Amino acid sequence: MDHQAREALAHLVRSQRVASLGTLFQGVPLVTMVPYSPTPAPTTFDIHVSRLAQHTQGLLASSRVGLLIAEPDRETRNPQAIPRLSLQGEAVILSPGDSGYREARAAYLGKFPSAAMNFDLGDFLLVRITPESSRFVAGFGRIFDLAADDLDSIWDPRE
Repeated sequence: MDHQAREALAHLVRSQRVASLGTLFQGVPLVTMVPYSPTPAPTTFDIHVSRLAQHTQGLLASSRVGLLIAEPDRETRNPQAIPRLSLQGEAVILSPGDSGYREARAAYLGKFPSAAMNFDLGDFLLVRITPESSRFVAGFGRIFDLAADDLDSIWDPRE
């Protein structure tokens, strides 16, 4: 991947606030929208979800998930050229006693301050998604398959 594509990927991940989360719910694929926060360790993403939601029930039943981060569609653009990152990975629940929980919570609230009250509700979980593989589409015909380790050198979400 060239420098321009790396910068485009970094911009995409830092500038967007929501992603499409794919899980299996009762054995059937389910795709929903979730707010996300890239973590200070740039190869992971945190989401804060309610146990009452079908997507959370799905990831509790099977920790294998997909996440899609994409720029919004515009009528003036070819939809197939929309920059997007699609990843497949493992979702792990972070417990308040885990090392890194406080940092993850603070980073998430830095991006979504209005979510603070949800951390006080018993049904919400902080979940870390660790990609195993991903594909970045930088534009039409500019496609990059990435291993999990490739994401390390691409962006720093603290910038």
